[in-house]
Amino acid sequence: MTAITDDDRRFPPALAEVALVEFDYGDEGEGVDFEPYDAFDPAADTTDWLRSWTGNPEVDGGAYRIFGQDGTGGLAALWCVRPGRPLADQPVVFVGSEGESGVVAGSLSDFLWVLADGFGPLEAALEEGREARPDAVLTAVAERHATTPRRPAGLIIAEARAEFPTFTEELQDLCR
Repeated sequence: MTAITDDDRRFPPALAEVALVEFDYGDEGEGVDFEPYDAFDPAADTTDWLRSWTGNPEVDGGAYRIFGQDGTGGLAALWCVRPGRPLADQPVVFVGSEGESGVVAGSLSDFLWVLADGFGPLEAALEEGREARPDAVLTAVAERHATTPRRPAGLIIAEARAEFPTFTEELQDLCR
């Protein structure tokens, strides 16, 4: 597992800017169901959540930095799985309230492009045939903060899933 320091809980400026954006869920639920936070959940809260989600009182949430949720309580997080790399280089994952989960993007930079294409963490985790709906405000945020080139959300999601094909299984393995 990755060594954790106090610096690992410093909220990235890109996420702070995303937290200022109002996401439109849309009349038919075809918008983006995402409520970004303006700080990471405290470490103890993350561990409590993971223990509750998995039913495993021994599990530690130290590998996750929760930074937002959907309307049902599903959580978006940075998954600290790349030892020695900064938070911005960690993949973004989604863990839903109903057991759904998935890798959303391979890095925070790629996640900004996913948002710019009109996908929140839930929509990206469940991405199947959803059309891109570019958002000008989030595109501007990505243009200011992203360090990776713009690519379609579907490609970013596919790349992340290919790099981390066992995320869901690893999460399920934590369950009692």
